[in-house]
Amino acid sequence: MAQGPSETDVLNFALNLEYLEAEFYSVAVTGATLSSTVTGGTSTATGGAKVAFTDPRIADIAAEIAADETLHVQYLRTALGEMAVAEPAINLNALGIGFASQAQFLTLARASEDTGVSAYAGAATLLSGNNLQAAAQILAVEAYHAGNIRLNLVQAGIAVTSVTATDSLDVPPTEQHFFRTDSNALAIKRTTSQVLAIVYANATAGTASGGFFPSGVNGNIKTV
Repeated sequence: MAQGPSETDVLNFALNLEYLEAEFYSVAVTGATLSSTVTGGTSTATGGAKVAFTDPRIADIAAEIAADETLHVQYLRTALGEMAVAEPAINLNALGIGFASQAQFLTLARASEDTGVSAYAGAATLLSGNNLQAAAQILAVEAYHAGNIRLNLVQAGIAVTSVTATDSLDVPPTEQHFFRTDSNALAIKRTTSQVLAIVYANATAGTASGGFFPSGVNGNIKTV
């Protein structure tokens, strides 16, 4: 029987995603990439720009999410210790959309948070004990973020287009359907391959880089 990924592999996969989220919010809120005290080295992220927020409430939400995602990176790096992977190369302009405006920021934040929720949900059966407990707590925070961003998109009348929908499982927020759940009102889950297809912007089997990760993610889980 083929052996699945180790729990260290799964947590490092999550760390790659947290690097991406934390860099996105850091640049969006401050205009700067993460410091070496967060990543353990020089930031590899390129692209993006500080958002010209027009609503101070959205600016405050973005700042709080940025702080959360930075802490997630630090938490996972501490938990993994010497086994933590380094931050991979990150291209924040991967989709060619940018996020200088508040509307663009909300659109990309929604895609990021919804993907994060589904990734942690999909990892649940691969973790146990304290690792599962921590992943569940991180998932809950990502869900807080996702619900907030989805609501703000609807209230602002910003429609998610085919360009910014992530994959066939994606259901954009509307006034008739604020939250993304399945027929049992459970959060959807994605496999590591499905998550990589989103962040690589390529669902072709065997793909190992592209999109937000031009050189691929670091660790043993890296292929669609």
